Amino acid sequence: MKSIKQIKIISYAQSIIFFIGIIGAANLSFHEYVESGICPKLGPIPACYIILACLIFPFFFHLIGKGIIGYFLFISVALLLASYAGIGQLLGKIQCPKTDNGLPLCYISFLIFASLMMLKIIQIRKERI
Repeated sequence: MKSIKQIKIISYAQSIIFFIGIIGAANLSFHEYVESGICPKLGPIPACYIILACLIFPFFFHLIGKGIIGYFLFISVALLLASYAGIGQLLGKIQCPKTDNGLPLCYISFLIFASLMMLKIIQIRKERI
């Protein structure tokens, strides 16, 4: 019984993180659409569009409770992209968009996707108990 309550708390935490991430990525994507050049590009595609897609699709899988492979695929792609951008930001090779207080958003993206990955792994382990 305790495990079911923990699984629900983990699921709610994932939903909150998804909601925060989607709102932030959608806002950034909108600004990129209106005023090009805000987000670094991966080829011709702004990274914020990719990050938004990598939040929306796994959130859908989370809501329906299926598609674990798709969930981890999208989260992994975004985590790799955020890692690449974060390292590039540290080395001065990439300029990530920043918050009002100067924190690069690629660091926040990394934390969001790492959290979603860890919470899903914990949730899966709890469900198997």
